Amino acid sequence: MEFDRRRDTVTAYVTGELDQCSAQSIRRELDQLIEDPSVRRLVLDLKNMRFMDSSGIGVILGRYRTLAQRGGTVAVRNMNAHVERIFLLSGMNQIIQII
Repeated sequence: MEFDRRRDTVTAYVTGELDQCSAQSIRRELDQLIEDPSVRRLVLDLKNMRFMDSSGIGVILGRYRTLAQRGGTVAVRNMNAHVERIFLLSGMNQIIQII
């Protein structure tokens, strides 16, 4: 996973699949990116992510909770149709901004 940090925002470029097999490593990487308390916003760019299951939802929600506790936010962008469908069916669009 690649990332870019600008001021209080980290953009993470997630590739491949976010499923049961990859969730733990992606969770660790994202946690390292947002461990600095000055990070207030996490943007997940999903342009190159092909698949996400419920494990991926858990990864995103966990980072949302972490940032929300410090007044921060999480947003996603560039979802393919499959990932967007999972995102909408799970109701995550009610707490995670789609940009």
